[in-house]
Amino acid sequence: MVFDIETIPDVDGLRRLHGHPADMSDAEVAELAFAARREKTGSDFLPHHLHRVAAISCVFRDKEGFRVRSLGTPEDGEAKLVGDFFRVIDRYTPQLVSWNGGGFDLPVLHYRALLNGVAAPRYWEMGNEDRDFKWNNYISRYHTRHLDLMDLLAMYTGRANAPLDDLAKLCGFPGKLGVDGSQVWTLCQEGRLKEIRDYCETDVVNTYLMYCRFQMMRGDMSYDAYAYELELVRSVLSKIDSPHWSEYLDAWPAP
Repeated sequence: MVFDIETIPDVDGLRRLHGHPADMSDAEVAELAFAARREKTGSDFLPHHLHRVAAISCVFRDKEGFRVRSLGTPEDGEAKLVGDFFRVIDRYTPQLVSWNGGGFDLPVLHYRALLNGVAAPRYWEMGNEDRDFKWNNYISRYHTRHLDLMDLLAMYTGRANAPLDDLAKLCGFPGKLGVDGSQVWTLCQEGRLKEIRDYCETDVVNTYLMYCRFQMMRGDMSYDAYAYELELVRSVLSKIDSPHWSEYLDAWPAP
């Protein structure tokens, strides 16, 4: 289960923490937070606990094939999206694969599950109930039940981290298609939630393709199996009637 999240500022939380007046708009609340963060750090990237989840997209790869989708619907609130994510883990115990999931996505999901009262017993298992999880769980940085591909490739040092978009394009994959994370808040304010979900889905497919290439590099996937997997992804995406997949395939020329 490859996953990726998109987030927006937690304006309700910011109001609660800073006592902003009720008539202050969401955009004004967020801009005050961005300005304070820029003054403190030089970047407007907010602390993890002040991000609200706007979309979660996943690739599922199992005996039934390859599937990509966003959890829930555009109308679902954050609690439903976060709850769905952890319910999948509780039910299936999949291996998780991400790009910077250990540095961003999972800490955000931890905080948002805490704030929304979402239970996730299987995810938090570390050997108390299932001894197998003592040596391989979702929480430890060096276990593979969650594989943060960016972190591993960088040898667990932030100095060597590489952007997914760059590496995907260098490997011949489409990478990002005109949207990046910095635009998600603007899209949300404009009510363009489907575009956020579409963007998240293309990012999670990029991550899956990078994971397949990594599996070939480490010897867990032969070149023929790797080529088959890429063709499977092309075939599945070509049958989905959605403009973002047509654009994605157009940016991914066949070998």
